[in-house]
Amino acid sequence: MGEGSLLARRRRARAAASAPAEGAPRPALLLGSVAVIATCGLLYELIAGTLASYLLGDSVTQFSTVIGVYLFSMGVGSWLSRYLGGQLLRWFIRLEILVGLVGGASAPLLFGLFAHVGSFRVLLYGLVGLLGALVGLEIPLLLRILQGRLAFKELVARVFTFDYVGSLLAAVIFPLVLVPRLGLVRTALLFGALNVVVAGVSLLSFDETKPYRRRYLGAIVLALLALGAGVVGAERIQRYAEGEVFQDTVIYAQSTPYQRLVLTGNHRGELRLFLNGNLQFSSADEYRYHEALVHPAMQDRPRARQILVLGGGDGLAVRELLKYPQVQRIRLIDLDPAMTKLFKSNQLLRELNHNSLHSPKVDIHNADAYAWLRQDTTRYDVVLVDFPDPGNYSIGKLYTTAFYQTLRQRLRPGGLVVVQATSPYIARRAYWCVVHTMAASGFSPVPYHAYVPSFGEWGYVLAQAQPGTWRPDGGPLPAGLRYATPKVIGQMRAFPPDMGEVPTEVNQLNNQALVRYFEEEWGPYGNG
Repeated sequence: MGEGSLLARRRRARAAASAPAEGAPRPALLLGSVAVIATCGLLYELIAGTLASYLLGDSVTQFSTVIGVYLFSMGVGSWLSRYLGGQLLRWFIRLEILVGLVGGASAPLLFGLFAHVGSFRVLLYGLVGLLGALVGLEIPLLLRILQGRLAFKELVARVFTFDYVGSLLAAVIFPLVLVPRLGLVRTALLFGALNVVVAGVSLLSFDETKPYRRRYLGAIVLALLALGAGVVGAERIQRYAEGEVFQDTVIYAQSTPYQRLVLTGNHRGELRLFLNGNLQFSSADEYRYHEALVHPAMQDRPRARQILVLGGGDGLAVRELLKYPQVQRIRLIDLDPAMTKLFKSNQLLRELNHNSLHSPKVDIHNADAYAWLRQDTTRYDVVLVDFPDPGNYSIGKLYTTAFYQTLRQRLRPGGLVVVQATSPYIARRAYWCVVHTMAASGFSPVPYHAYVPSFGEWGYVLAQAQPGTWRPDGGPLPAGLRYATPKVIGQMRAFPPDMGEVPTEVNQLNNQALVRYFEEEWGPYGNG
């Protein structure tokens, strides 16, 4: 027999020795599955945390508790994996179908049942716990399936590498791509389908699955059809769920990288804007809020020319500023371009803000206010700070000494700043924490409040960098105001005993005391 023939036999023998045995799981395929299921697993966790914040209040508590329950349940699932025996690949296929169905249905279920369940948190944490336990079974099960195919150190290194790569992918695409483009409901359903696809690929790729392939293939097809139908009808599901959550008809809804925007309307022509489920204004009485925000400062500084508005992407504060002909320039800084676009394009909202965002005097920039102030070199006569309430750390940083000290540098000599500062009645410590934080930042603060029916008593802080007095009759008010008068503005400084000053910590970046006060005081008024 020739040398070439012997060489060929040796090559075939080496190839046979290195190929997986018939029916043995292929390591490359299963390692690829690790990346997919890791991506799906982290996305389910992020979806649950985002939904909890949206439905129960935008607070760090919701995200922390959801993540804690999810991770604990994953540990429980890992421990339970020891009891799975027999054909491990069969268990893996079953598990992926179940994870896909539970994970995919998580967002529609939580949205749909929120308005109908007496104790929503029981449903939330029960579903998070079940999903975490199922996800916790996946990696230990795959490690056991791959055992013997790879050296132990190689097995652990590869499995966890693919796991962490999948987690990184999920963390990046969730806020940047999935939420703004697909929304929470469609994202959950789509990635649930991916889990089921992993089950299908595993079922069809290994010979050992042949005896039960037909039975499981039917289950996989049905699961994909159900999840696919949910993806197609995701908008209808979300509209139904939000229709149950909000009292009025939802006429506009959009998820952005920063927040969920929902606009509702009723038969009385009242419009309400909600950000992450929290009411921002009602067209029935928003004029009270915005007149109280703008006119005390403008009356005190009747010659103000250069104005900076931080937040206020709805253009309603800008509407009030444009009533002063001496104002030459208004610079508006709002983080979310979807917000300013909506209030520039929607006809109902343009009527409400009097087309203020189209004024040639208005200069709009979509940017983070904290970063903007640090690089801005312009000095302003008046700065209006109209941020959302400090319900989480990302917003709480905009109420800290670090922020206010930067803000001082943007004021001209004698310039004023006005900050909306939550309710001094419901959140008394939170309100006075803002006052004390501004004082600690070098401002001379003047606290005042106004009654807005949609919110109750609402607090503001007017401050200047130099000590001085507030002149409520310093200049004339524009004609046609519906709430603010010189007499009303003069009365705004009077605080009854139940809203009077109380001692608080100063809000700093390293303690975020304001967020803690806000959660404690507003928590009993939350949903759920």
